[in-house]
Amino acid sequence: MNKTLVIIPTYNENENIVSLIRLIFSTTVLVDVLVVDDSSPDGTADSVKDLLSDYAERLFLEVRPKKKGLGVAYTYGFKWALKREYDFIFQMDADFSHNPSEIEPMLERLKSQSDLVVGSRYVNGINVVNWPLGRILLSYFASYYVRKITGMPVKDPTAGFVGYKRVVLENIDLNRIHFVGYAFQIEMKYKAWLKNYVIFEHPIIFVNRKKGKSKMDKKIIREAIFAVLYLRIKKGR
Repeated sequence: MNKTLVIIPTYNENENIVSLIRLIFSTTVLVDVLVVDDSSPDGTADSVKDLLSDYAERLFLEVRPKKKGLGVAYTYGFKWALKREYDFIFQMDADFSHNPSEIEPMLERLKSQSDLVVGSRYVNGINVVNWPLGRILLSYFASYYVRKITGMPVKDPTAGFVGYKRVVLENIDLNRIHFVGYAFQIEMKYKAWLKNYVIFEHPIIFVNRKKGKSKMDKKIIREAIFAVLYLRIKKGR
């Protein structure tokens, strides 16, 4: 039987993580969950530990010594998944912006016609709830900028809700991932596209977090602007 893993990176997500994990396991699709926590001072890891006995052999926790960024947490999780021979690997945010009910249709697409499935906010217009207008415009025009510079035909290249076939992650050198924020999301899709993997955008409704604080800052935005030019010049190397 094919094995599916959902990777959730966390830093100070104690208000969300327990409810999210329970919701994922309540869906009809059979998945395992790996939480990669960067030693959150708010006790996120302790809350996950309290759930481990409830979901034995389906819920896993890896605690890293300090916060190093989203991209580093995900590559750690990807390597963990490959070692344990998962066939399909998902990444999603911990703040309920990604609805676990979308995992099942995204997984069905991976099993049939696609190598990488993106939970896309922009494939059918703009599907974002409770974001301020400035944030919507920043994200939308960032996506346009990425498409123009790289030529990659993905309408939501910064999306963080993504499913991979294991072969994609096996053939991307995870030791040569350069970026950690929004730019990490772009880099992974771009490298997969350059290798001619089939990318499909599955429409989702993105809901802004209700609890906790966003990790978005000016440093992440600056990194993304630079990263797009770097990736284009280096051809994803």
